[in-house]
Amino acid sequence: MDLLLAATSTSTDSSGGGFDLLGTILWPLKWAVEAVLVFWHWFFTLIGLPAADGITWVLSIVGLVLVVRTALVPLFVKQIKSQRKMMEIAPELRKVQEKYKGKKDQLSREAMSRETMALYKKHGTTPVASCLPLLVQMPIFFALFSVLNDVTKHAAAGIGGVGLLSAELTQEFYNAKLFGVASLHETLIDAVNTGNVPAIAILVTLVVLMIASQFFTQLQIISKNLSPEAKTGQAYQMQKIMLYVLPFAFVFSGVFFPLGVVIYWFVSNLWTMGQQFLVIREMPTPGSDAAKAREERLARKGKALDASGKVIPMEKYEAEQQRLFDEAEAARLAAPKRQQPVSKQRAKKQQSGKNQPNKSQAQRKANPSTDKPAGDGGANSAS
Repeated sequence: MDLLLAATSTSTDSSGGGFDLLGTILWPLKWAVEAVLVFWHWFFTLIGLPAADGITWVLSIVGLVLVVRTALVPLFVKQIKSQRKMMEIAPELRKVQEKYKGKKDQLSREAMSRETMALYKKHGTTPVASCLPLLVQMPIFFALFSVLNDVTKHAAAGIGGVGLLSAELTQEFYNAKLFGVASLHETLIDAVNTGNVPAIAILVTLVVLMIASQFFTQLQIISKNLSPEAKTGQAYQMQKIMLYVLPFAFVFSGVFFPLGVVIYWFVSNLWTMGQQFLVIREMPTPGSDAAKAREERLARKGKALDASGKVIPMEKYEAEQQRLFDEAEAARLAAPKRQQPVSKQRAKKQQSGKNQPNKSQAQRKANPSTDKPAGDGGANSAS
């Protein structure tokens, strides 16, 4: 609590008075970010890296990415499951949209919203669930931005951060330079204003790589991991638009973010790209191009996927398919045959035909002698 009060008072003093709401909200995350950075800095110093060198602090930021992204793996798994369910219910969602297409009145919109939410609840998913990793990571990202942004003023004041980042470590962090030319708290605008050409080159290169990694990650999802049904909806068109629009937002962010934040973002994008590659390769969306490619790889190895998605030998798969076929055929034969519908007049004729005796049967009943063999009749007449 004393640390919280100290951090709040420090933020208040530096801002010239008033209560710093954002600083108070971010305080726990800033404390955690500083703790992780200090731990990795201690570890890399322990194995022999210079404590005040820029590469040591850069590797500490990379370590922060590893800790954050590892902690988010359960949320990522939940995101994958939610995306699968969203793709599964896409045809049903389109039916609801078609049902209320062109209806602009309030009652129709409310009914469409209720049916859509009922569909989400039935399948246990929401559109927000697919964004959980990003939503959780953004506060951490802003906390790191705040820590790096505070380094300059804290170093000038001779104080430390809100937690384990002491005054001495803050001064080391402030003086640390990547490749000896670019400070981790320096932005692209700062580098341009000071004429630091090497820092400009480093920052521009990292921003371009950051944008390229984000673009490639989204591109492999759209091109490989969407089913044919998912490529027909409005969501797919929006994804294609965002694929080319988002890079402009990253350019804007890359200009104003400190070098340390750009490094964090780029390394995090690399993690996402590798993670997405493994998911598309090993757990592709059913019916997608990636799923077909995986089935072909398994077939070359003499394996296949069973009904539950488990990899099994091809012999076992063929036996399972034969069993499922036999069960379906038996069920088809056992099912009652559907009678063709007939008109009332035809049904009446069929019923009357069943009730009336056959004409030949009536004649035999009227002339029983006609049922006798012809040979017997000839013998009697001769006698």
